Amino acid sequence: MPGEEPFAMSQIFQVHISDDRMSASLAIKPTEEAEESVDVKRLSDLLAASGVRVGIRQELLSAIAQNPKAYFYTDNIVAAGTQPTPAVNGYVKVLFEDQDQSRRPVEREDGSVDYREMQQLANVKAGQLIATRVPPLPGKPGMTVTGEPVVPKDGREASFKIGKNVVVNPEQTALYAAMDGLVTKTEKDKLNVFPVYEVNGDVDYHTGNIDFVGTVVIRGNVLTGFRVRASGDIRVTGGVEGAEVESDGSIEIAGGIIGSGKGHVKAGVNVKCSFMQESNVTAGQDVIVLQSIMHSNIRAGRSIRCEGAKGLVVGGVLQAADLVVARTIGNAMSTVTSIEVGLKPELRQELADLRLQVRQLADSLEKTEKALVLLDQMAAAGQLSPDRLAMRIKLNATRRQVTEELKDVKAHILDIERELEDTDLAAVKILHTVYGGTKIVIGRYTRFVKDSAQRVTFKYEEGEIVMTSLV
Repeated sequence: MPGEEPFAMSQIFQVHISDDRMSASLAIKPTEEAEESVDVKRLSDLLAASGVRVGIRQELLSAIAQNPKAYFYTDNIVAAGTQPTPAVNGYVKVLFEDQDQSRRPVEREDGSVDYREMQQLANVKAGQLIATRVPPLPGKPGMTVTGEPVVPKDGREASFKIGKNVVVNPEQTALYAAMDGLVTKTEKDKLNVFPVYEVNGDVDYHTGNIDFVGTVVIRGNVLTGFRVRASGDIRVTGGVEGAEVESDGSIEIAGGIIGSGKGHVKAGVNVKCSFMQESNVTAGQDVIVLQSIMHSNIRAGRSIRCEGAKGLVVGGVLQAADLVVARTIGNAMSTVTSIEVGLKPELRQELADLRLQVRQLADSLEKTEKALVLLDQMAAAGQLSPDRLAMRIKLNATRRQVTEELKDVKAHILDIERELEDTDLAAVKILHTVYGGTKIVIGRYTRFVKDSAQRVTFKYEEGEIVMTSLV
């Protein structure tokens, strides 16, 4: 009878629609009937009866109709919906950044650098536009196999990260300078306009230490024992000796840093200079050195780059969260040089401090336990005086407190160690040569370089640090 055909078809050919309605599959019952009297129209009618209307793979239906047996035991996706095109998130376009990026120092043939162009400050006037807020772009809807539209998620609106001496228009679409000064990006990408304080010469006994709520430009050197502190950027046309130079923004030093193991240079954003020798340097994001890093301790929240004509790193410890790039690491004398990536440097230090704290807490707990054992024995013998009873109560409270504190510290260590395992993007890249004596640390894994190699990358893969040719 005509009414029995759809029923017979649905018994042999079963349509399954996925929960999200983005695909439909056809399961074929392995019977002789499945190989008889089936054609594309009947299969199409069966899909339509099941509600499948969009994205039907006609070529697959034709293949099934010609040879159903070949599709008995496979997952036959006969229709696929269209995924929505995702929206584009909004963003803040900082107008001064494009100009700043173009102000790159000119590198001479001998590897030295002309910083004169870099020292031209990007000043703004009160009322000048600094940044605009670009709205998100909508995505395009998709469609399920049953013909229902799939609406994409809306893109996220961007918001200004407002620092000091800036104002936003009522529509929240533009950011302006509230005063004459220098546009400076500080930690967490806040935009500020700071006044500029210029020193026409060295920072020495004549000027004394400098602590300024703004940007500092020093047209000379910073001598050993002095301190320069700024809320904005710090620009030094000369060099920095064993001094303390700290900025919430970035620090640029034309003549390099010769620390002699004294003082430090610390920036909330980037540190850029020509060379570093026996220096202590910390940057919230990047450390960029054009010539060499010699026997220095460098920490960077993102990357350390030494890629100039010389691009030499010898001795010391370099720690970066993501990437270290240099032309040459180590030397023919196998000077010990340690390169560590895969974890923010401050977390590595925190992990070392926490492990020391665990040992101290464990020692304290052990002493408390031994004292309690003696007091418990005296209590069992009825020899516990009122003073010792009070001590016993106090030690029990101490044991509970130390045990809880030890548990919290161990949990914190576990959190950091989990981050140590997340090292997929961390890498050490050598553009020319890496020498024996170099120690490579990625996350919790260590590899010692025994023989020199050229143009290689070190990355973590499947439980070990591997060395591959630099692409």
